[in-house]
Amino acid sequence: MNYEIIPIKTPILTHHDNIIDAIIKYGSGQITQNDVICVAESVVSITQGTALRCDDIHPKFLAKCLSRLFPAKGSIASPYSMQMLINFSGGLRVFAAVILGTLAKCIGIAGVFYRTAGYQARLIDDVTGTMPPFDKHIVPGPNNPVEVSETIKTATGAFGACIADVNDLKRSHILGTSKGVNANLVAKILIDNPFGNDSQKTPICIIKNYVR
Repeated sequence: MNYEIIPIKTPILTHHDNIIDAIIKYGSGQITQNDVICVAESVVSITQGTALRCDDIHPKFLAKCLSRLFPAKGSIASPYSMQMLINFSGGLRVFAAVILGTLAKCIGIAGVFYRTAGYQARLIDDVTGTMPPFDKHIVPGPNNPVEVSETIKTATGAFGACIADVNDLKRSHILGTSKGVNANLVAKILIDNPFGNDSQKTPICIIKNYVR
């Protein structure tokens, strides 16, 4: 089944903005009770005020050492993003996750580090991963994505809402949805990444007629 997806253009949203107000303001007249509103996870995090400039993060010895164990293209290969993960999950948990992940790889099991190191391990965006001017920031995953989704649904009158982590490499992951929204289905609908978090400035999109 094909779904129409409408990207919603906004100005650059910052920690001074409220994501609910932005959706209502810029999506006005385009949202119906049959639709699902999808918001890029990095923008939710930015409006929650959790993004930090590297100058405000001070990597310690453990972060500097552990970050070197990850491929350069990965977000937590930076000591700054690794320190942010440690700040969220705790140094002991992250260190243990590295050990377990390494041992698991030796017997052909992948992904153990990310499953063990905590919610933020897969979500933290390094300085190259987010729209300007936040390309100079480390951006963690959003707080309370299910609660945010429920609030969006209630405030807009849409059928539902979700917070999504989608990229151009066909990776589509739903962090949280309001009740009644099928996360697996929405992930498939968003697989071609309709979000534009850079110059397009379309961090919100609407799946039209999700309910038919």
